[in-house]
Amino acid sequence: MSTSTTRSPAPEQETSMTQRTAARSAAQAPPTGGAVGLRVSGVDKVYPTRRGEVHALSGIDLDVARGEFVSLVGRSGCGKTTLLRILSGLLAPSAGLVEAGGRPAWSAGRRDDAVFAEFGLVFQEANLFPWFTVTDNVALPLKLRGMPRAERRARAVELCATVGLAGFEDSYPRELSGGMRQRAAIARALACDPSVLLMDEPFGALDALTRDRMNLELQQIHAVSGATVVFVTHSIPEAVFLADRVVLLTPRPGRIRSVTPVDLPRPRSAATETTPEFGALVAGLRTELDRED
Repeated sequence: MSTSTTRSPAPEQETSMTQRTAARSAAQAPPTGGAVGLRVSGVDKVYPTRRGEVHALSGIDLDVARGEFVSLVGRSGCGKTTLLRILSGLLAPSAGLVEAGGRPAWSAGRRDDAVFAEFGLVFQEANLFPWFTVTDNVALPLKLRGMPRAERRARAVELCATVGLAGFEDSYPRELSGGMRQRAAIARALACDPSVLLMDEPFGALDALTRDRMNLELQQIHAVSGATVVFVTHSIPEAVFLADRVVLLTPRPGRIRSVTPVDLPRPRSAATETTPEFGALVAGLRTELDRED
């Protein structure tokens, strides 16, 4: 008869486990030296339904540094869009804390409009008003804030140039391609100089070539604006190409499975995707997803 014994980890094994835990914690936090732009602590989201509660998010903890670009990836139904909607003020968390620039964004289920006034939001659809020109669509947030017409038009024209729409300021949405409409939507989101830019699969409906072009444009826009960006996508290569860190969420309830730093030099070009470093990051994230099958 054999007797099994439980062995304590060897000192070197304990050290290794401690190092891995420390590495995971370090990845969860923003890069050293950066002030926190967004903080999510213990966030849960539960939806009541006729068949009972649906637990969409559970125990989300994440700090995003000011000016950092973070991509959220995961399978459909993992809560990426739910998390983004909580960050944008469109949806209240069931539990937990959301802070922007050190200020609570939600209190007792109510949003602080002053906090969210500094946010810009871009959806998968451009959602432009068809009866407005590009300039009028881009300037709309400024009009709602009472900025004089001449000033808001000048700002809109400047933003059109920033996103590559110079010469199309007086065009209507129906006269633009899908990529150009998304450029206008991004320009509108940037109109009020947001400190935080939240993007929910903004290029998901575009063809591959246009999408690649928009990724290059977005990288430049981020560099110029300096905004903190949280970007939802189903594309792992897109997430890696754009981000400083990639956050992988598990299927429902959505939890943070891993946070992967992307230490690729900027600015990044199409050639970046051919490098071994880029390929290794993409392959590693795909392996993480495959483990869920």
